[in-house]
Amino acid sequence: MDNSRLILVTGGARSGKSSFGEAMFKQEDKVLYIATAQAFDEEMKERIRRHRQQRPVHWETMEAYKGFPEKLKGLSRDTTGILLDCVTLMVTNILLEYHLGWETATTEKLNEIENDIMTEVKAFIEGLKQLSVKAVLITNEVGWGLVPDYPLGRIFRDIAGRVNQYIAAEADEVHLVVCGISNRIK
Repeated sequence: MDNSRLILVTGGARSGKSSFGEAMFKQEDKVLYIATAQAFDEEMKERIRRHRQQRPVHWETMEAYKGFPEKLKGLSRDTTGILLDCVTLMVTNILLEYHLGWETATTEKLNEIENDIMTEVKAFIEGLKQLSVKAVLITNEVGWGLVPDYPLGRIFRDIAGRVNQYIAAEADEVHLVVCGISNRIK
C-alpha cells in the first residue's frame, strides 16, 4: 500500500470497536462504509438503524459482504477511506450460503467452505492494497468465550479465528478494544 494503511480493529461484542473505527475517519470527508450486516430479524434491523445514525450522513454506504474486487472498481477516485463493519458478519453471511447439515458435514466440505471464505477475504485484502486509501476493518474476537456446544458455532468460531489471524498478519496496525478503550497491539 503506497499512501494507505490497513488497520484491523478487534474486540468483544459491544466493546466499542465500531465507534473506535469510525473515529479514525473524523478528518475524512470521502469515506466508503461497507456494511456487511443483513436484516434477518427485528433485532438486527434495530442494530443496523443505530449504526446508520452514529456514522456521518455524508459517507457513502455499500451494503455487501462479498465480491469486493469488482465492487471496488467503481470506487470514486476522491475516496480517502474505507471502513468495513464487520468481518465476522461477512464470514457468517458467506458461511450461511451453504445450506447443509452442519452436524454431518464432512471435513472435506468444511475445508472447501473455509477455502471459499478465505479466498473471498484474500481477494478483498489484495484489492485494498491496490487502492491508495486508509482501510479499517472491524472484527470480533470470537475465541475468548465458551466453546459453542453446536457444530455450526464451532465451525464459525474456527473459520472466523483463522480469517482474523490472516487479516492481522496483513495489517499495518491492529487495535484491541475493550470497554471502549483501545490498545494498539501491532
